[in-house]
Amino acid sequence: MRAVSRIGRRSLLGALCAGAGATLLRSQTNGQARALPLENLGLEHLDIVVPDTAASARFYKRVFSSPLHEQEFRGGKRYFVLLGDLPPDRQVGYIAIGAANGRPIGVGHYCALAESADLAAIGKELTTAGYPEPGGGFGLIPDPDGLELQLFVPPAGLVTAAVPSSLDVADDAALTPLGLDHVLLAVGDRERALRYYRFVYGEGIETRDAEVPERVWFNLARNTRIGIEPVARGAPPQFVRFGIKVAAFDSASVAPALRAAGAEVLTVAPSLIRFRDNYGITLEVSAR
Repeated sequence: MRAVSRIGRRSLLGALCAGAGATLLRSQTNGQARALPLENLGLEHLDIVVPDTAASARFYKRVFSSPLHEQEFRGGKRYFVLLGDLPPDRQVGYIAIGAANGRPIGVGHYCALAESADLAAIGKELTTAGYPEPGGGFGLIPDPDGLELQLFVPPAGLVTAAVPSSLDVADDAALTPLGLDHVLLAVGDRERALRYYRFVYGEGIETRDAEVPERVWFNLARNTRIGIEPVARGAPPQFVRFGIKVAAFDSASVAPALRAAGAEVLTVAPSLIRFRDNYGITLEVSAR
């Protein structure tokens, strides 16, 4: 008989993050069934860390037309740029904006959803295979380079402590976000990373990038992806960029609006723009 234990994310984050919600993890054991590879449900959200969260939130509100929420967190404010309208069950992706507090500016972690997750069993399988074990109380799992996955099982979505933001922001954004599309990681040892990501997400889901031969994409559920490529010589492993799916747009008219908002536009193509935000974090918007 299968025993199922559930850890309420709303309870845990409520205690740790001023009553924040959403289910963190539900642990599940199933006889001798393996915890990995995950039965993934795709990417859901990501977290960026910056020196001034309000300045970052104002920038993103000039990019995306979706609602902005906020949460009191450790003496400051954490903002959430929703990647869609907020439904009653709060199941929506988002870009979380947190204070760097000495950490490097950039993506802090990405979040994937899974059908089930037994964090203890996952940790045991990872350490047995020679990989880092999960750490902390938020379902964070570092890869061999320390780049972190946050693993949730549904229901997840926006934490209940996040409320509509009172921050004074512009309301002239040209892009309508539809969800997280991808994260691209630069790793210290590509072959080691590929072995690790196959171990976590499974075999047979990879495609080679047609334009960048050294880049490999792991194709997850809900048409989301994780990209792996070798890090540039002398640079540390890092998140290279993230991608957001958006509604159809005219690149020629949106690119100047992004520049006016303070973005450094890198690439403009039909239905795709790549740019750096006000803190130099690279992202891509695409209608595909």
